[in-house]
Amino acid sequence: MAHAHTHDGIDWAARVGHLRRADEVEGEALGAVARRLLALSPGRPTVVDVGSGAGGMAVALANAMGDEGGRIVLVDAEPVLLAVAAERVKAAAGDRVVVVTVLADALDPELPSLVPAGDLLWASGVVHHMPDQLACLTALTGLLNPGGLFALREGGLNSRCLPWDLGLGEPGLQDRLLAARDAWFAGMRATMDGSTRLPLGWNLALVKAGLVDVTSFSYLVDLPAPAPPAVRRAVADWLGGLAAIAGERLGAADQTTLRRLLDPDSPDWVVDRNDVFVLGASTVYLGSVA
Repeated sequence: MAHAHTHDGIDWAARVGHLRRADEVEGEALGAVARRLLALSPGRPTVVDVGSGAGGMAVALANAMGDEGGRIVLVDAEPVLLAVAAERVKAAAGDRVVVVTVLADALDPELPSLVPAGDLLWASGVVHHMPDQLACLTALTGLLNPGGLFALREGGLNSRCLPWDLGLGEPGLQDRLLAARDAWFAGMRATMDGSTRLPLGWNLALVKAGLVDVTSFSYLVDLPAPAPPAVRRAVADWLGGLAAIAGERLGAADQTTLRRLLDPDSPDWVVDRNDVFVLGASTVYLGSVA
């Protein structure tokens, strides 16, 4: 077992419920992405999911494998998340899919000895948390078989969830929340040990990491209002996460608005609003090992 740790100071284990609800919201879209990726992979593939989180994409990949099955290798630095992801994949796939768990950081030098060589590697929203993102991409590329496919989900368009004018506080709260999150992220990266800038797009980064035939596609998550309760609860999770990292970057009026939106006893609780929605786009960058 490798020594696992995180670089961003976030307690991901405490967010397991939030991550599971986010997986459910994106479930249909992730299923379509999984089928698209596996169509480019050999039969009974070995899939490596780095930063597997609560297992949403791993479940989608397991379901997309069909009766032929395969092997899914879950890699995460949080043991709680790793256990949850493994349990979910096993519940979804049964004996069709062999599940391997690896407690490790994405930049751990021991990874090549711990992870079976993959035909497909999926890394979603994890590389940008690494101090040296290009070094991470290069190291992860080494986990693939010749001809293997690297699928990197990073970037896209910010999800929108709220009306511009909520009827409380100042209009435009979501824009200020996203700006505060970006400022937090820049500060987090600036103070991270060994932080190195990546001054180019993800497609060029994959080329620099040694991959060929680099392409990309984007997919949409479109859940219009009135959203079902599960979606509204996921939006409440999202707002709570933003509120936690925004901190003093928000003015007092916005902090008051957030408290009202996130309080189940408040008449303004966001989960009770029928005008909540989710609309966003994510980009997947693909590259192959020569």
